[in-house]
Amino acid sequence: QVQVVESGGGLVQPGGSLRLSCACSGFTFSAYAMSWYRQAPGKERELVASISSNGRGTNYADSVKGRFTISRDNAKNTVYLQMDSLKPEDTAVYYCNAVRTSREYWGQGTQVTVSS
Repeated sequence: QVQVVESGGGLVQPGGSLRLSCACSGFTFSAYAMSWYRQAPGKERELVASISSNGRGTNYADSVKGRFTISRDNAKNTVYLQMDSLKPEDTAVYYCNAVRTSREYWGQGTQVTVSS
């Protein structure tokens, strides 16, 4: 059974940091590219960051470059998103995504709220 489970969300003040985790099971994690997406109320889901299956390639949305860092541990079947210098506009539900050719899996999401 495939499981993609995000954790680490919460309420943080502007300028603060959070680290999201996405624990995966039920598929060959090391063969999948992994991404973090987010969806704010009333907006479409957008790609935040992605990382290649071996971890050597990363890509970021312009809005988070220099503030967010995606990483993965293939031994732990987990992908992370370190979020620093958070802004109110980063408030959204953050989703973990796994993709390989025609197969794709999503998590249920974790809420991140940036507010004073």
